[in-house]
Amino acid sequence: QVQLVESGGGLVQAGGSLTLSCTTSKSIFSFTDMGWHRQAPGKEREVVARITSGGSTNYAEFVKGRFTIATDNAKNTLYLQMNSLRTEDTAVYYCAGLRLGRLYWGQGTQVTVSS
Repeated sequence: QVQLVESGGGLVQAGGSLTLSCTTSKSIFSFTDMGWHRQAPGKEREVVARITSGGSTNYAEFVKGRFTIATDNAKNTLYLQMNSLRTEDTAVYYCAGLRLGRLYWGQGTQVTVSS
């Protein structure tokens, strides 16, 4: 069974930092593509950042220069380092992974940025 478990969300002041983690139950090498998505109240889920198994990354324009996606292959963990947080970054953050043609989602972790 494939499971993705996020952690690291919380409440932070604007300008602060948080690091989200997503640990997989299968080798992270078995995922061809992984990413972080977010969904704010009343809005659709949107892609934040993605990383391929080859290490290529891409970011949504609204997080470029502030967020960094990375993996620790030995720990089977995906990270999202979030700096210079803004109130508009408030959302539930989900990790997702594409494995053998199927997309898997974590349960989500709440990030709240206060002004």
